[in-house]
Amino acid sequence: MIQRIQTIYLFLAAIVSGGLIWLAEHAINGEGNEFVGMDENLYFSIFMGSASLSVIAIFLFGNRQLQTVVNRLNLLLNLFILSVYVYQSLMMSGETAVSEKGIGMFIPILSIVLIVLANKAIRKDEQLVKSADRLR
Repeated sequence: MIQRIQTIYLFLAAIVSGGLIWLAEHAINGEGNEFVGMDENLYFSIFMGSASLSVIAIFLFGNRQLQTVVNRLNLLLNLFILSVYVYQSLMMSGETAVSEKGIGMFIPILSIVLIVLANKAIRKDEQLVKSADRLR
């Protein structure tokens, strides 16, 4: 049952959370220094935690309820990192020098969308199984 669509969504969420932090810049401060997610241990550990939760959820295909719970925890983790980014960008905007927000700040949003799509597909599978049980 690994060939389901939610597996693809969760795999893409793991790639987005675990892979894009190495490539995408998150911000450029007024001095021209780039900030990438792997530079600070807090961001790196949160993104790796999100990627590992996505991988764990892939292999919980036999227990759809637990898979949904793990995905909800992953959503909370991504919402936390998104709120940290929003707070950081609000604090950065008051600088005297010009600073830029990078594309890497959208990584949690993309991950949230993929996890919500996976949860929707899991719910659809659960309804299909319940309807098949009613026919017996």
